[in-house]
Amino acid sequence: MSKTTQWWKESVVYQIYPRSFNDSNGDGIGDIEGIIQKLDYLVELGIDVVWLSPIYKSPNDDMGYDISDYQDIMAEFGTLEDWDRLITQMHEKGLKLVMDLVVNHTSDEHPWFVESRKSKDNPYRDYYIWRPPSEDGKEPNNWQSFFSGSAWQYDEQTEEYFLHLFTKKQPDLNWENPEVRHKVYDMMKWWLDRGVDGFRMDVINLISKVEGLPDAPIAKPEEKYQWGSDYFANGPRFMEFMNEMKEEVLDHYDILTVGETGFVTPEEGKQFTNEEDGVLSMLFQFQHMDIDAQPGGQMGKWEIKDWKLTELKEIMSKWQVELYNKGWNSLYLENHDQPRSVSRFGDDDEYHKESAKMLATWYHMMQGTPYIYQGQELGMTNVHFPSIEDYKDVEIINLWNDLVETRGFDPDKVLHSIHEKGRDNARTPMQWDDSENGGFTEGTPWIKVNPNYKEINAEAALKDPDSIFYHYKKLVQLRKEHDVIVYGDYRLVWEDDQQVYAYTRSYENDNLLVIANFKGEELEREWPKDFDYGNSDILIQNYEEAPKVNEDTLTLRPYEAVVYKF
Repeated sequence: MSKTTQWWKESVVYQIYPRSFNDSNGDGIGDIEGIIQKLDYLVELGIDVVWLSPIYKSPNDDMGYDISDYQDIMAEFGTLEDWDRLITQMHEKGLKLVMDLVVNHTSDEHPWFVESRKSKDNPYRDYYIWRPPSEDGKEPNNWQSFFSGSAWQYDEQTEEYFLHLFTKKQPDLNWENPEVRHKVYDMMKWWLDRGVDGFRMDVINLISKVEGLPDAPIAKPEEKYQWGSDYFANGPRFMEFMNEMKEEVLDHYDILTVGETGFVTPEEGKQFTNEEDGVLSMLFQFQHMDIDAQPGGQMGKWEIKDWKLTELKEIMSKWQVELYNKGWNSLYLENHDQPRSVSRFGDDDEYHKESAKMLATWYHMMQGTPYIYQGQELGMTNVHFPSIEDYKDVEIINLWNDLVETRGFDPDKVLHSIHEKGRDNARTPMQWDDSENGGFTEGTPWIKVNPNYKEINAEAALKDPDSIFYHYKKLVQLRKEHDVIVYGDYRLVWEDDQQVYAYTRSYENDNLLVIANFKGEELEREWPKDFDYGNSDILIQNYEEAPKVNEDTLTLRPYEAVVYKF
């Protein structure tokens, strides 16, 4: 068993991307009042915690992940009073609220940066990472930003460069400066004292950079800038900074903390999340999210490759086994930065409902805290906008400008990659009903609605007892009823099978066998010998009738998923 029981281990988290959730005033942008109007929908689904993507004051260069005031609300979302009403009503309905904490960087419009760039000699200069040009007058090093181009921006006023791992309007904070750290801790306490139940910490493991900021090795000689994550991810002082945050802030509140930590191994995952001296409740790792990316390809993560089910088994099993009793997993297939899972891992056409339910069953039955991204419970799909003009995401626009406009890549190929992998797939408005704009707004939505809203929407799902929504609801409920789902160990079955993902969960006297067919075809498998079929009950299945078992042969329909309890 994991060391202790904790409310956040037993919870299911629902992520809201406020801009696209529900618009209450017709300006085409989701808002806090819109969230308040839909709280009963979340109660019906049965989730325990809401993670709210940033709603702080921001010029919106990266959709709120560029913050200009950590202690105020973006005007288009509402006011601090609206936020107070939101958290009060959530707590009254038994829901907890986790806020996004974005402290690797701020907006260049944050007062700290406005002061910082005025002169080399002022108290705020050292809040950010400034460097003089290199000897040949170029950038201080060759690092590439996450969003294409250099990670450095030249500032004419003081004739120096500042570091921005993301857009040039998102300068990185200098965590080496104790004053910066304590300003961050004070801000965190301010929100926690207002009632927040925890933080999802954006790119938190980038806060410590290697001293001297050395050049990255040249992996792609044809490119001007190189990938430098060895020098800015999981840096030398990361655990020191996090332990200080824990001592100053986190230890004083009973909260959920989840770190967004790319480039992390299970070994580091254990270090970050173990209960003796870890610094986070849980973390998001990205290995399964990178399974369809071609490393070293010309287009990086946008270079799509075929993947094998055995690769997914290896990744998931490694995290399941290695963190058991030594840390805690987050379970997710979607968020605001990832495409829709039914389009990516399932079948968003012929077997839409079956494959969406299969994926839900497959990941909710694992060890860790499950996350549902808004619309995932409806089986919302990727959108194929015909033109780059329809996209709003800065990452997509920068990619297009870099690959198509500057380097002459085939526009159709790049658009295909955007259709498959782009972040705007997750950011199209929530589909509430089949009225215009999917019931999201009475105005013009900030980004177009997926045209399939007439078939895929919450109103239709709530009327259909066999809907994807009710399947998710049942999965959430099962976690509350069966400790084995929360605290059981994990063991892979049929390790080399390229079509069926099966695993067991065991805790005290309870045993579960989870079987998921990842293919759109009927399959036969020999019933696993360790399990007495006659002594089993079905906890959940995604077809109306149970799978057929005849004389030790199990027949699985396309995308079938079933959980047996022994």
